[in-house]
Amino acid sequence: MRLEEKISQMLIKQKKTLSLAESCSGGLLSHRLTNIPGATAFLKAALVVYSNEAKTKLLKVPAPLIQKHGAVSEPVAAVLAKQARLLFKTDFGVSITGIAGPGGGSIRKPVGLTFIALSAPGKTVCLKCRLVGTRSRIKKQATDKALRLLNDFLK
Repeated sequence: MRLEEKISQMLIKQKKTLSLAESCSGGLLSHRLTNIPGATAFLKAALVVYSNEAKTKLLKVPAPLIQKHGAVSEPVAAVLAKQARLLFKTDFGVSITGIAGPGGGSIRKPVGLTFIALSAPGKTVCLKCRLVGTRSRIKKQATDKALRLLNDFLK
């Protein structure tokens, strides 16, 4: 059984709901989850907030936070996940923000740097990942890690 199928079953069984805020993954996480029949029982919304403008306008990420830490950072990932959860009134919010490449990286923030956050009432956790490979491979790895984070939280 694929991990997204397992998560789907757990969310349905626990009667929990989910919302997503994706940046560098470009909707791949929501795509993977909506490939599961019955996903409408748990997945309430998914936003691709690729630009900083979308992050601030749609999910109310404070512009000064992005200016201070950058869009690819733990604080921004945490706010994205929390704001998605609050906006759509779900039990969990998950966000992914990173640099999928091949360009856009720097010494301080190299290609493959990705932050994945999960927000639940009273708790937000964030993973810092250094992913490698092509752009599509980095996006796939980021969604794999997001699914594992959610799976571990639901157990």
